[in-house]
Amino acid sequence: MDIRTRTAHAGLCSDEHTGAVSTPIYQSATFRHPGVGQSTGFDYSRTANPTRSVLEETLASLEGGDKAFAFSSGMAAITAVLSIFSKGDHIIVSDDLYGGTYRLFETVFKRFGITASYVDTSRPDAVLGAVTVNTKAVFIETPTNPMMKITDIRAIAGISHESNALLIVDNTFMTPYLQRPIHCGADIVVHSGTKYLGGHNDVLSGIIVCARKELSERIGFIQNATGGVLSPFDSWLLLRGIKTLAIRMDRAEENAQRVSDALLAHPLVTGVYYPGRLTSASDSTHRSQASGYGAMLSFRVKTRAIAERLIQKVRVISFAESLGGVESLITFPMVQTHADIPAAMREKIGITDTLLRLSVGIESSDDIIEDLKQALEQ
Repeated sequence: MDIRTRTAHAGLCSDEHTGAVSTPIYQSATFRHPGVGQSTGFDYSRTANPTRSVLEETLASLEGGDKAFAFSSGMAAITAVLSIFSKGDHIIVSDDLYGGTYRLFETVFKRFGITASYVDTSRPDAVLGAVTVNTKAVFIETPTNPMMKITDIRAIAGISHESNALLIVDNTFMTPYLQRPIHCGADIVVHSGTKYLGGHNDVLSGIIVCARKELSERIGFIQNATGGVLSPFDSWLLLRGIKTLAIRMDRAEENAQRVSDALLAHPLVTGVYYPGRLTSASDSTHRSQASGYGAMLSFRVKTRAIAERLIQKVRVISFAESLGGVESLITFPMVQTHADIPAAMREKIGITDTLLRLSVGIESSDDIIEDLKQALEQ
């Protein structure tokens, strides 16, 4: 079945007792047992909840995994993934990634003896060169946040598995509508469901999808033990968002392509970073593992003063953190999403005071482009 149909049917008639078209919200903390030693399959909502289970089954199917797990935020999901590792373990991480993920590695898990090396994962030779006897995983974003670099999932999966390490892919930017890393060899996929999966900037959530049963059992144990689960109502909101995922992604991507063209033609813009404007080699890699380019882009202006003036003058676009909603949002990565990354590392990657990140929404592309133009001209 086409993925557009599968997303539109997320949770459809999942309640066999009533035939409800929309998945019911089981707003219950606990469930009555039929008898001693008997269960309906639901005992306590930290362990499992009917609404959350439908969401998890939907996402496991969309990503092509064994099982999915819904958490209270994207960072809660990544925390659960990192909790499967132990003192002395080493993880190779994309050097260009969300600042909150860097913060989690460096200020939380580093204290527990789990170390990370940050490399350009778009270069398989750099990943191979960073492997040590203690390497237990490779954690990548592709495209990366915010520089939109592309990592060859299949190539890194090969290196990871030859080293007896797991490959973990943050698929937030692409979603399973455009990219399914498990099909390319990934072991674990994570999402900030707050972003495109929810799609309306009204719910915090995180998702883990495991490729096989052994990993599902480990993540399931950690989720139940630590308890950072998604509530029934938020699970319902995420299911509702997924129903329009395909049409939202198509419209936002179409807009992003037009916006990137307009920005590239503007005299105050010195660079545009968008998967649809990659070098031929990166484009070939991306097209081999994804069916579209998404709607995230970054661009560079001539001076910091122009960057600051632009974010103060936009009217259609909102100056706000996050991404992936129906509304266009612009952020200043150096002082917002990536502020916790050391200055020297930011400078090396290209996250400077002239770089802005734009999450292109589903408004009229003409209005988005005109808004950027008027803000730049001021």
